[in-house]
Amino acid sequence: MDQKVATALDMDLSPYRVFTERQWARLRADTPMTLSAHEVAQLQGLNAPMSIEQVETIYLPLSRLLAFYAEATVSIHQATQNFLQTRDGKTPFIIGVAGSVSVGKSTTSRVLRELLARWTPSPKVDLITTDGFLYPNAILEAEGLMSKKGFPESFDRPRLLKFLSDIKAGKRHVRAPVYSHFYYDVMPGHTVTVDRPDILIVEGLNVLQTRELPKDGRAVPFVSDFFDFSVYIDADEKLLRKWYVDRFMQLRETAFRDPGSYFHKYSRISDEEATQTAHRIWNEINLVNLRENILPTRPRADLILSKNASHRISKVALRKI
Repeated sequence: MDQKVATALDMDLSPYRVFTERQWARLRADTPMTLSAHEVAQLQGLNAPMSIEQVETIYLPLSRLLAFYAEATVSIHQATQNFLQTRDGKTPFIIGVAGSVSVGKSTTSRVLRELLARWTPSPKVDLITTDGFLYPNAILEAEGLMSKKGFPESFDRPRLLKFLSDIKAGKRHVRAPVYSHFYYDVMPGHTVTVDRPDILIVEGLNVLQTRELPKDGRAVPFVSDFFDFSVYIDADEKLLRKWYVDRFMQLRETAFRDPGSYFHKYSRISDEEATQTAHRIWNEINLVNLRENILPTRPRADLILSKNASHRISKVALRKI
């Protein structure tokens, strides 16, 4: 088959509609800007810049779309209750945010949380990262999984699924474990409580991950089964490596300098050694996880945000209904 014909056919069969930044920005319509430049600056992460212009062109249209989806989901839930003649509690709208290490998932999640919380009539919006559902270092070390931290097998999946099931069921005061990047471990005895939010954002590396289906046809839930909408933040491997190394070097001058930090030892080596270490960690752990576990889940997302070298969203792909 002619290459041009094959490419055209692939585009016709693609499950996504693709927009440039300018095309997507038009979909903002009359959605008001509710964040100031100062607030946006406070929400951005280390080495993950976010401009107020990008909030206006990318995230305001997205918040408008999510408003439509959330309203429709409530209507479907009410219709189902009417059919079943039940009066269950409210079911929160759950948004999954996935992508590689250093791609800017946390910044995106925080910006979305603030925008969504300022909808009328001020819905309750919570944000949870799946880092808290990692197994503690003691377990990972005992199982020989420390070098696979962040891989699907390093997460307490049953506990995460139970948490999401309770949230989706509208249960009160559901607790999630807390992870410390400073100590590089789950904090024993520390939890955060999620109490019947209208919207919950779940951010993590592998939230769109599936697993092998059982041959006997038993129901095997995935984390993404609890999502009403999912976002994958995408970038070229070379950019992700650069962002990871840059962030590592910045942390050497800040958090790593604290003697209590798990990574304090990296603040005492030379810049050359630190750069080599960052590249090694990226190549041996993060890149492997990206290629084997994270990137293959990209086609499962409802929305793909593609970043360029300046962390700017240059392309938006929305799944067709």
